[in-house]
Amino acid sequence: MVSERAVEVFIEENTPRDGIQNEAVPFTIEERVHLVDGLSECGFRRIQIGSFVDPRRLPQMAHTEEVCERIRHRQGVVYSVLVLNRKGLARALACGIKHLSVYVSASETHSRKNAGCSVGDAMAEVLGLIQEAKGKGLSVRAGVMNAFGCRFEGHVPPEVVVKMVKRFIVHGADEISLADTPGVGRPETVTDLVRRTKDACDAPVSLHLHDSSGIGLANVRAAWKAGVKSFDSSCGGLGGCPFVPSAPGNIPTEDLVHLFESMGVETGISPSMLSSVVQELERKLGRPLGSRHCGLEADGLHAPGTLLE
Repeated sequence: MVSERAVEVFIEENTPRDGIQNEAVPFTIEERVHLVDGLSECGFRRIQIGSFVDPRRLPQMAHTEEVCERIRHRQGVVYSVLVLNRKGLARALACGIKHLSVYVSASETHSRKNAGCSVGDAMAEVLGLIQEAKGKGLSVRAGVMNAFGCRFEGHVPPEVVVKMVKRFIVHGADEISLADTPGVGRPETVTDLVRRTKDACDAPVSLHLHDSSGIGLANVRAAWKAGVKSFDSSCGGLGGCPFVPSAPGNIPTEDLVHLFESMGVETGISPSMLSSVVQELERKLGRPLGSRHCGLEADGLHAPGTLLE
């Protein structure tokens, strides 16, 4: 059952986009619609249902228009998409999408692999997208990929990230996302960049974390303590950038929900309904997923408690 208590942390569910985009097992339109509808029932207030990108590069994201048309649009849930260029924006507008995410990589090498262009060209494109989308009445989240470091280039100076954030804000972005694309962030670097970003802008800041070394939840706690109230996640830790070697998955949604509930922070998400969605995904993919919490719950080892500071 979905809680009726006031929600204190905002979790955007990314399984229908980031979670499945790199999976070898194909998802039909019907299966994608069923996944989104199932997540809607869990209590999520925003779900990223797909991306409008070249289906030749990401076949799982083909037919996102049909997915958008066929999902049950639940009251109180925002259905978002990722776009990278004007063609993607035009497709989003044609579907009646009201919220979108745009990203620019802080890494030249990753930008050329992911977006097919330089950081400068990607930034120019995205700034134009923000202005056009805002002019059409959409809300826009603008993000920096590789904000905490790059698998190809190593250290990314936080000053570079903050400069990108400021440009997003000047051009009208409603919120900022810091993405740890290769999963190299550490609690101390997360805390530092979050504080720098919040000092540089008044817009809400969210984190899109990937977990390569088992400290993803520690990074979440560090960000929470630094003032972040919004996080992305994916069921079972699915996901990962298709253009990063051995890309780590996202923070598992069920672990994220359990972490905050253990801290006494209301998420508004039904753990039991979420567990059902995860189990369906496991059957579809034919393997257990990467959640720590679901394994404990299935074995009867979890007992509710409070994680103290």
